[in-house]
Amino acid sequence: MNTEKRAVSAIKLIGGRLCLDFVNTIGGRRPDLSHARKTAAFYTIRDEKLNDYPDLVAWARRVELLTEPEARQLAVQARRNEPEASVIWKRAIQLRESIYRICTGRLSGEIPQASDLEVLNRELQAAFDRTKLSMEKSNFHWEWTNATGSLERILWPIADSAAAMLTEGDLTRLRQCSGDDCGWLFEDTTRNRSRHWCDMKDCGNTAKVRRFRSRNQKRHR
Repeated sequence: MNTEKRAVSAIKLIGGRLCLDFVNTIGGRRPDLSHARKTAAFYTIRDEKLNDYPDLVAWARRVELLTEPEARQLAVQARRNEPEASVIWKRAIQLRESIYRICTGRLSGEIPQASDLEVLNRELQAAFDRTKLSMEKSNFHWEWTNATGSLERILWPIADSAAAMLTEGDLTRLRQCSGDDCGWLFEDTTRNRSRHWCDMKDCGNTAKVRRFRSRNQKRHR
């Protein structure tokens, strides 16, 4: 499988955590202004990057969850069992959007929907069922069991990353990009907590240009 030919294989990784980079596998999210409740829970997705299971494999290769041989093996497994691969891809999208809504709810001070927590807990349970405590040299560590050839193995570390962020992370550093139609999430690790954009070269520069044009228009009125 040549993952480099898929758009998601070139996506920027700006989240600071695996689960946030997974949430950002879209071009952007637009607020659904037609909905009565103008909150981050109601939105439309612009430029979906995960359109099928092979895209999921390409992303996992991009973030180095898989080696190239492992990616090829999963691609073969997916072709042999397309119905199962499709189900897991749909689970991945559901997990991604649940994590997004939980995070944006946290940013706005809202209590997460029970349905979103249920999705995350379901994937966490699947992940925990595949972990065991091992020892290498003098150190103990967790490792995945029976991962080889399992089509859902990509979801385990994502769910684990989300749980670690929500229970152990500094959620006061969680941010959402201020760019129009972006909505990407990231951890602000700057000392003065001043980061507003997913990437200064993209949304940041776009905002600067917009402000510059707005000032010029006001001057010439």
